[in-house]
Amino acid sequence: MKKLLINLESSPKPSVFDQVTAYDAGVDNILAYGGVTPEEVTNLVYGAMFTRGGDALKNTAIFIGGENVPEAERLMKKAQKAFFGDVRVSVMFDPNGCNTTAAAMVHKAACGRNLKGKKVLILAGTGPLGMREAVLLAREGCEVTISSRRLDRAEEAKKHILDTSGVEVTALQVTGDADVRKALAGGINIVSCCGAPGIQLIDEATWKSAPELEILADVNAVAPLGVEGIKMNDNGREVEGKLLYGPIAIGNLKMKVHKAAVRALFESNDKVLDFESIYEIAKGMGG
Repeated sequence: MKKLLINLESSPKPSVFDQVTAYDAGVDNILAYGGVTPEEVTNLVYGAMFTRGGDALKNTAIFIGGENVPEAERLMKKAQKAFFGDVRVSVMFDPNGCNTTAAAMVHKAACGRNLKGKKVLILAGTGPLGMREAVLLAREGCEVTISSRRLDRAEEAKKHILDTSGVEVTALQVTGDADVRKALAGGINIVSCCGAPGIQLIDEATWKSAPELEILADVNAVAPLGVEGIKMNDNGREVEGKLLYGPIAIGNLKMKVHKAAVRALFESNDKVLDFESIYEIAKGMGG
């Protein structure tokens, strides 16, 4: 029986990236729907649930993606409400790659290390990627601070994290190099940069002079990179006692995690792969 993946997203056109990745993960065929509204989800999910019964249900799965993460979250909630009892299919949630990227970045930092008690600063951390990293790092025992240029946005993200995951983080306003230096002086051990493409968030002199800094990661692959002096392919390169992880190294692991998660969908018909369960998949992989 063929493995079918139903791709649902609110973006007008379904992601080519996600479809190619799914085929490379071994999916036989993809039914891709763009411009999906929450009101349309139930009938689309029913089409997956009621066409294959019993053990055959595991051969159909749903992938919810798209560029708009809040809209994707609404689609995800509607999809899960459509299931009842054993009549369901597995579903993966990864809009804009936020879950697989967060899992890859945190696994880079945590693989082979005990992060309990480490102090983390997530620069530009109020978006979906940064907030997911914050939760995963907190689960690893870290003390996490998320920053934004606006304190109200950082506080709003802090509240969202607490309300949805029960995790306490610290909110911080960072408007420039002076604020970054001040934050690092507080004993920060790990910095993750989650800023928009082409925006430098930390200069080389600042991170090199931070005595407690151990790990520095950047997911921005558009010049200038978020971290001055980092190389795109850095995969644990040591510079003055700091380990550097660049966007290509993180992205390569993200792709492996993404494909492994898609394959896991077809192991049974009851998997729900969100960022924490996707991270568990990442933890089973090498760094």
